[in-house]
Amino acid sequence: MINARLAIDPHFTVGDINRRLFGSFVEHLGRSVYGGIYEPSHPTADADGFRGDVIELVKELGVSTIRYPGGNFISGYRWEDGIGPREERPRRLDLAWHSIETNEIGLDEFAAWAEGIGSELMYAVNLGTRGIESALDVLEYTNVASGTFWSEKRIANGKKDPYNVRMWCLGNEMDGPWQVGHSTAHEYGRLAVKTARAMRMVDPDLELVACGSSSASMPTFGEWERIVLEETYDEVDFISCHAYYEPKGGDYESFLASAVDMDRFIEAVVATADHVKALRRSDKTLNISFDEWNVWYQSRFNDVEKITAADEWPIAPRLLEDSYSVVDAVVFGNLLISLLRHADRVTAASLAQLVNVIAPIMTEPNGKSWRQTTFFPFAITSRLARGRALEVRLEAPTYATETYGDVSLVDAVATHDEETGDTALFLVNRSLTEEVTVQIDVSRLGDVSVTSAQTLQDDDIHARNTIDDPERVGMQENTSARVADGTISLTLPAVSWTAVTVR
Repeated sequence: MINARLAIDPHFTVGDINRRLFGSFVEHLGRSVYGGIYEPSHPTADADGFRGDVIELVKELGVSTIRYPGGNFISGYRWEDGIGPREERPRRLDLAWHSIETNEIGLDEFAAWAEGIGSELMYAVNLGTRGIESALDVLEYTNVASGTFWSEKRIANGKKDPYNVRMWCLGNEMDGPWQVGHSTAHEYGRLAVKTARAMRMVDPDLELVACGSSSASMPTFGEWERIVLEETYDEVDFISCHAYYEPKGGDYESFLASAVDMDRFIEAVVATADHVKALRRSDKTLNISFDEWNVWYQSRFNDVEKITAADEWPIAPRLLEDSYSVVDAVVFGNLLISLLRHADRVTAASLAQLVNVIAPIMTEPNGKSWRQTTFFPFAITSRLARGRALEVRLEAPTYATETYGDVSLVDAVATHDEETGDTALFLVNRSLTEEVTVQIDVSRLGDVSVTSAQTLQDDDIHARNTIDDPERVGMQENTSARVADGTISLTLPAVSWTAVTVR
């Protein structure tokens, strides 16, 4: 039997949990929009053509913010193509994903959809093929009440009140050679700071996100952040992080430790941001918007899946429709643990993406929608993680990984809500073969009871939910939880993610 120990003290806090940590991302990519959230012919579609079954699942997921409309897509997007009468909207080549964009859905429709599900809109501007003027135009359209060209256009298009979008991304992954308008750090930093200054002339209280590296494996990682922040530090509020994980060469030991890489990534970016803060003798602390993260089988997105001839580009093709297994969901849940562990500096995050495209929700045309395995850790963590993230003191055996060296078999984070007195604990067992018994010291919480203990696991770690078997994998009650003498005893099955609530 493998044993681990954990201590929770509500007085040792990491930081407040910002609800924006539970954001997601909708890009005009594949069937994310068309055939995902929007399908006018679907039996559940509302008067605006949005799928009602998807709306209910998104609400259940507990998504706080939604980053839109990209992603790589944004770097070639003309936002004004998506407003006004639909019959007058142009079709365009989407260079990012080799598709045809019909512009049937644009800013007005998407903003209304996001408002209907109770999520905050986070908007990205095109700094690939466009720049300052376009950013100012879309800002005027969304946030100025009336009396100007673009605000009156919005009113004429049926939206009297401004959208009051607060959070804006200054481009997307501009360090990537795949990006339309790919730039050096110096080039991007200068354009980003000019755009930020201009946007703040309209609204000084905007929250602006500068592009960080598209991954920690980029050869420019670190230097990119330093150079960009030396240009933009005074004018932005966030630097972005993007990270995706998949098992490589069947190395599931390393895959299960992916959160170790996320931890190191966050800490490196924080160190760089604080270095620039010190150089500038600034009183402002810059936070992280981890606005793309997920398990993504990028190795499957190869040249066979890509369409090359421009006259053959399709509308809303099936792209990046990964089917997630139990082991994927456990890694996914561990990434959420990493985000919570850094709640003092990661104050916004966006799960990429929401529907069909590397997503927790899947749909079929005129058919079913269902929850992928990754749906459950997100929905439960979004619901339970309230108040403040706590520093947990963990003692557990380690195991060897090829990628990250020796790694703890167990990872965990706790949250505490002072208003309700509730504490939530999230744990993973990374062992491929062995269960782990964890002794959790909760004596500093007072006289407590376990109100819920749920585990995601399966004897087949590759089990998944499909259109034919949409409920194959789900949460199970963990009946092992016991409380005695200020200690919770809990057994974690091999390759599992567990959520415990304590009152």
